[in-house]
Amino acid sequence: MTLFDGITARSVETPGLTVNVLEREGDDPATPPERTVVLIHGNLSSALFWQELMLNLPTDLRVIAIDLRGFGGTEHAPIDATRGVRDFSDDVAATLSALGIPTAHLVGWSMGAGVIMQYALEHPVLSLTLEAPISPYGFGGTRRDGTRLTDDDAGCGGGTVNPDFVQRLIDHDTTDDAATSPRSVFRSGFVAAGYESPHEDVWVDSMLTTSTATGNYPGDSVTSPSWPGFAAGGIGVVNTMTPGHFDVSAIVDMPVKPAILWIHGVLDPIISDASLYDYNNLGKLGIVPDWPGDEVAPPQPMVSQTRDVLTRYADAGGQVTERNLEGVGHTPHLEQLAEFRHALLEIIGYVGHRHDPAPPTEAIILRSSD
Repeated sequence: MTLFDGITARSVETPGLTVNVLEREGDDPATPPERTVVLIHGNLSSALFWQELMLNLPTDLRVIAIDLRGFGGTEHAPIDATRGVRDFSDDVAATLSALGIPTAHLVGWSMGAGVIMQYALEHPVLSLTLEAPISPYGFGGTRRDGTRLTDDDAGCGGGTVNPDFVQRLIDHDTTDDAATSPRSVFRSGFVAAGYESPHEDVWVDSMLTTSTATGNYPGDSVTSPSWPGFAAGGIGVVNTMTPGHFDVSAIVDMPVKPAILWIHGVLDPIISDASLYDYNNLGKLGIVPDWPGDEVAPPQPMVSQTRDVLTRYADAGGQVTERNLEGVGHTPHLEQLAEFRHALLEIIGYVGHRHDPAPPTEAIILRSSD
């Protein structure tokens, strides 16, 4: 792993598996939960993606980034997708327990946002920061109200992943000579056009830690009588997020509602009302043939679904802040680090009693019970 100066890695033994965590040199293990931030990465990545943010947060916070199973330095173990993302959230719970952290401020990116919403349904949390989150109804195959389009989640899950991309993960391909190479996918899917970083090799290395062992990425698929002819399987990463397995909209009904920050990029091609990773939208665009039309297979309105659920969360007494970042893709914490840092410190209650020079974005929508 490529660690930045000031970042250390260590293994944490849990009852289920050995988990890799990143920490900052000098952070105090006795830091109270109110000043502890736990970072959970998304699909096709690892804790390495958090290093810039970790080093930019105030030194009197304790900051921990956890590698999910099958990513980074954590052991790979088969993932039971029929449990949604509960295998991941259970691993997070076991890791925090081993570290003696009863609660904390949780930050989740993309799939990781789904993991921390699931975690919050079962464990106390102080706040939730949802960065480019998957819809509370999962990824693909639902109408705006969250109802499923088919009983088998046709066009969702492991079968949506390009086999050539998987092979390039296996081959540890670091080139940009094909649209399906991890580096090309990072440039086209993770960040908006024009983003450049001296650390791109680190982000690609992080993607290449993704385990492709059986039961990990991407997962299996089954045949379906519905277009496009396949449906979600029961094992593996991508199947954890299919709507028949994943639904965290029950956060609306939590009796204790932590403050939520929802931060996302306007140019995100992955999490969008017209996602370029949604098979139904690809059909509508003519990229996948024989699309049966909007009545049968409409694209999933992911952002609208999230806004609907979080509005209900606010109406039920929760506090929700939305930051909608112009010119930003799927990785706000990389593309707009200062704005992301400021928004995170604000939601955890840090800004307001200590000076923070980072500017907030101008695009702010605040909803709360006040």
